[in-house]
Amino acid sequence: MASADVLLHAVRLRIVKAFLGDRTLTTSQLAAELADVPAASLYRHVGVLTRAGILQVITERRVRGTVERTYAMRLLAAQIQPGEARAMTLEEHALAFMAYIAGLLGDFDRYLASGHADPVRDGASYRVGAMWLTDDEFTDLTRDLAEVLLPRLANAPAQDRKRRLFYSVSLPVPAAPAPSAPSA
Repeated sequence: MASADVLLHAVRLRIVKAFLGDRTLTTSQLAAELADVPAASLYRHVGVLTRAGILQVITERRVRGTVERTYAMRLLAAQIQPGEARAMTLEEHALAFMAYIAGLLGDFDRYLASGHADPVRDGASYRVGAMWLTDDEFTDLTRDLAEVLLPRLANAPAQDRKRRLFYSVSLPVPAAPAPSAPSA
C-alpha cells in the first residue's frame, strides 16, 4: 500500500500526529488521547499503520492475559515520499491537501473544546504572509527553517514543556493574467 493511501485517512492522521514528538504509546494510551475513536476502529488503524511500517512495536508485555504493545513511529515512513508525490495527479494532491487541512481544523476544534483553551496565553497562532523569492532564495529559506526547527524537534518531553503541533504550508501564487488590450 502506498504511503499516501495509508496516511490520508482522518483517523490514521490523528494516530500519526499522536506519535509526533518522538513519543511511544500503548494502544491504551492512544485510546485515551483519541477517546472519540471507537476502540475497534483504533486497533484496526494501528494495524494498518504497523503493516505499512509507519508504526513499529518496540516492546510487548503481558497484562491481564493479553499482550500490551508499545509503539513508536518511524518518522521517515510517515511521510509521502518525494517519488510518490511526483507521481500523484493534481486531483490526488488536492485530496491530500484537503486531508491535511481537515486534520488541522480537527486539531483546532479539539483544542478549543478542551475546556481550558486560551489562544493568546497558549501561543496558538495562525497567519499568512507573502514573500518575493527566487527558487534559490526559497531553497535557502527552507534550509534556514530546517536549521531552526530540527534541533527543537529533538527536544525530549519535560515537565515545563508543552507538546505543540506546528503546521506549515507553502504555496506559490499563480501569476496574474496579463491585462487584455482594449478593444477598438
